[in-house]
Amino acid sequence: MIKPVYLNNTMTNTYSRSGYEIQIHWKQTLYTALIAILIIAIISLGFVFFKDWKKKLGNEKQDLAQLWEEAAYDKAFSISGEMLNGKPMDHFLLTVRGFSAYQLAIAQINNYDTQSYIDTCIWSLRKALLVKNGAEDGRLQYVLGKAYYYKGFGYADLAVKFLEEARDASYAAPDIPEYLGLAYASLRDYRSSVASFSLALNPLEISQPLSDDTKDVMYPSDLLFLAIARSYIELNELEAAHAYLMRCVETSRDSKRIMAARLLVGEILRKRGDTKGAERQYAAILTEGGENAEAHYQLGEIYAANNDPTRARAEWRKAIRIDPAHKQARIRLNM
Repeated sequence: MIKPVYLNNTMTNTYSRSGYEIQIHWKQTLYTALIAILIIAIISLGFVFFKDWKKKLGNEKQDLAQLWEEAAYDKAFSISGEMLNGKPMDHFLLTVRGFSAYQLAIAQINNYDTQSYIDTCIWSLRKALLVKNGAEDGRLQYVLGKAYYYKGFGYADLAVKFLEEARDASYAAPDIPEYLGLAYASLRDYRSSVASFSLALNPLEISQPLSDDTKDVMYPSDLLFLAIARSYIELNELEAAHAYLMRCVETSRDSKRIMAARLLVGEILRKRGDTKGAERQYAAILTEGGENAEAHYQLGEIYAANNDPTRARAEWRKAIRIDPAHKQARIRLNM
């Protein structure tokens, strides 16, 4: 028999109190254990979530790189832009955004759209360079230089700056000399322009293996012949200019470039006093490319110099009929 115990005039049962304390202790232990388990579970879930999130981000970047390799530039541009909202200083995302913007820019027909993409390209790549603190292999500078060239005449100095930086970083893209030549010509630094074009004409200068996308620029183009000839004309080195213009005529399949080359050849021949040779160039333009206002105007100039005003005025009238805005032909007819 269990005896009752009196404490402060209160009767309690020794057995029942001991059982109650055990019960309370058990509940506290269970509660603590549950809390501990819950904390461990939360930590574990957080770790798993972070791991999955990190893995997912890596996969997104891999997918983005895949889009770039597949030339899906519009998707790469859009997705990189969305991802930059969350990570505005991510070097990889800025690079993809800039590169894809450049590719989209050169594919546009409307000049406004071209310039819009060019601006995005420049903004993204300049920011990418700041993020990496200039530690690059030249690829970003290379695309930036070309982007500034397409931005217009007023940015030729920046085109030269970044293209030279790309070359100094030993990034041997085969069209760097050509773009440098064009940019230097825009700055009227024709000697540097010719020097750069000369490198563009020499495939031995290219040490980096070429991809399928760059093989076509390995060898001189008609546009390159035309550009280097114009620089030589500005330097008054007409013999060299004539030689490159004739190479353009002989190799080009573009009627407009052939026409431009023949017009310049005619100008050089007239300066030499070879009016017959010049006349043949203008006649060839009309035979090969159809009616051309400038060719008729120049023929008129030749006839006027040979004291044949009737034929001269007939040619000038033909020029105006083809191009009513031809200023020089109108001036000649109003004399």
